[in-house]
Amino acid sequence: MPGLIGRKVGMTRVFTEEGRSIACTVLEAGPCPVVQVKSEDTDGYAAVQVGFGARKPKRSSKAELGHAARAGLEAAPRLIREFRAADGDAYEPGQELTVEMFEAGQRVRVTGMSKGRGFQGVVKRHGFTGRPASHGHPMSRNPGSMGPGTDPSRVIKGKKLPGRMGGKRRTIRNLEVVHVDSHRNLLFVGGGVPGSRNSYVLIRK
Repeated sequence: MPGLIGRKVGMTRVFTEEGRSIACTVLEAGPCPVVQVKSEDTDGYAAVQVGFGARKPKRSSKAELGHAARAGLEAAPRLIREFRAADGDAYEPGQELTVEMFEAGQRVRVTGMSKGRGFQGVVKRHGFTGRPASHGHPMSRNPGSMGPGTDPSRVIKGKKLPGRMGGKRRTIRNLEVVHVDSHRNLLFVGGGVPGSRNSYVLIRK
């Protein structure tokens, strides 16, 4: 079944009936209109194209406005994503998907872009310990010996070295839905999800 497109609001905590505190990420999920339904016969695969938000008409192309109009939408969605679905699932263009498709206790997976950290060294990027910090070591945070000598006379591929950190698509699986607020379209998910505040995420069962 398809999922929802959401926006990361921030983090909070929820108390259970036993008084236990659970750290939660608050996601503004939906309402997401169905923009297009693809099937094996017409497109070669079954999927549901879902939108989120609304873009100003002057910032939308005629193709985007026409695509949204065919689904009966007044404005082009700000974001469109596809979710694979079983062929024969009853979804129609214009139908709205909301957080009510989830319930407390369910397990979901959330996909988002992790925070970009820029170019980082091995201590921050890979958790290297570093050299002894006493007596003013001249290179306390460098990676140290690369290993290979005369043979093979090169650094082996895949070695943990400095480089760009973060800014990649990441999926966190098996997160528990702690609370569903259908009035405000909010989903409270236990634990952290990738991305900064106001970044977009995909939520699947």
